[in-house]
Amino acid sequence: MNRSEILQVADTVAREKGMDREIIIHAIEEAIQKAGRSKYGHEHDIKCHIDRRTGDTQLKRYRVVTEPDQIENEAAQITLAQAQREKADAKIGDILIDTLPAFDYGRVAAQTAKQVIMQNIREAEREQQYNDFKDRVGEIINGVIKRVEYGNATIDLGRAEAILRRDDTIPREHLKVGERIRAYVYDVRREARGPQIFLSRTKGEFMAKLFAQEVPEIYDGVIEIKAVARDPGSRAKIAVYSHDTGMDPVGACVGMRGSRVQAVVGELGGEKVDIIPWSANIATFIVNALAPAEVAKVVMDEEKRRLDVVVPDEQLSLAIGRRGQNVRLASILTGWYIDILTEEEESKRRQDEFNTRSALFMEALDVDDVIARLLITEGFTKVEEIAETSIEELGSIAGFNEEIAEELRNRAENWLKTRVEMMKARQEELGLSSDLISFEGLTPEQIVKLGEQNIRTLDDLADLAGDELVEILGSEDLSVNAANELIMKARAHWFEGDEAAQQATSDDKNSSNAA
Repeated sequence: MNRSEILQVADTVAREKGMDREIIIHAIEEAIQKAGRSKYGHEHDIKCHIDRRTGDTQLKRYRVVTEPDQIENEAAQITLAQAQREKADAKIGDILIDTLPAFDYGRVAAQTAKQVIMQNIREAEREQQYNDFKDRVGEIINGVIKRVEYGNATIDLGRAEAILRRDDTIPREHLKVGERIRAYVYDVRREARGPQIFLSRTKGEFMAKLFAQEVPEIYDGVIEIKAVARDPGSRAKIAVYSHDTGMDPVGACVGMRGSRVQAVVGELGGEKVDIIPWSANIATFIVNALAPAEVAKVVMDEEKRRLDVVVPDEQLSLAIGRRGQNVRLASILTGWYIDILTEEEESKRRQDEFNTRSALFMEALDVDDVIARLLITEGFTKVEEIAETSIEELGSIAGFNEEIAEELRNRAENWLKTRVEMMKARQEELGLSSDLISFEGLTPEQIVKLGEQNIRTLDDLADLAGDELVEILGSEDLSVNAANELIMKARAHWFEGDEAAQQATSDDKNSSNAA
């Protein structure tokens, strides 16, 4: 190619590929450099420069002036004495540049140069594709279905291809080659064969973005989507909140005669969408989330993030939904575990709890049924609470005086001491290790339960999974999240040696730097 043809080729390829002209010229330079090294020897430091305005090509050899005893490559390095014969004022560290004459590349060299150019262009194209799409994670993108294999679809996005896996397609959705499709970009990965773009039509974010496209108030930030829960292809719940007190967020999302929500439902293949007003009050939010079922009462356990929702008998099936769908979506939407009870079941549960606590107080404090029930009515649930309550507070209960209060507290303290001694004896009987017995976060009773299940050392506890620990101790005493935290705490000693080694290495480095 002559010099004008080089620039024409660079302009044409850059236009066809949608790439920067400089990337193409740089690829041609690298190809000519490689051909030059093949001609003169690969040990030479040869570089090519193409004038961006005129297309003039220059091939030059670079040699560094080096001390004689430090020369490792005679083709790329030169002694001071040799350099001064070519350039009188040369000194150590200077670079001598020689312009090499033009030469006929030959068929093999030309083919090699072509391969280098194409490889560089492909790599630059992949990098540009990655840069173009990495910032589009979280967006809805349009494409054409190029092929479908075993339910997994390849989507043509124009300048790149994306993957829509079977798990990310809506159930019973039939994908046809050549059809246009919209999907949510949830991941873009840089890989050797090019950027891998992953799409989804099942994620909650996809539905949220669809509403943002259909409802201008969401796009403008007046209405905020707080949470989304989906059973793809069947049903979904979306919680919305309006920052403008004068605007109804549900009405805005539904639209005139349901036009806005129907546009979303149509894109989701007929998926039923419940739009729910979000509330900072979790009880109110739960009631809204369980619609259309009517809720009679909500009992919260904030520590375990658990709610007992009481509904009338005739509302039970509606609250639970087909195959538990309604309560499951409400639980995902709110982030709380929800247990649906009828009024009769709730009454029976409360009575059972009342009787259990009453029996405990009667046994532990050696009191009659009347006093036990009076303590429960005042809100006491454990013997520990009675032992920790002041005499003045106990004495203020109707029917109690200071003498009764002091006696009750003494009995509670004595029962707890006896209980601790019994647990210690049982722990010794089970042969539990000292590190498990002294482990913080578990009560003596819980440690005995572990021992009875052959969990006898801290390592045995650390080997458990969170759900296994909950199964042993009971979900009433421990949530899965709390169980996972305890297990990670039990595993901490496994990594103490690594941390010590890292600290020692860090100290050594600091000492070396200081020296």
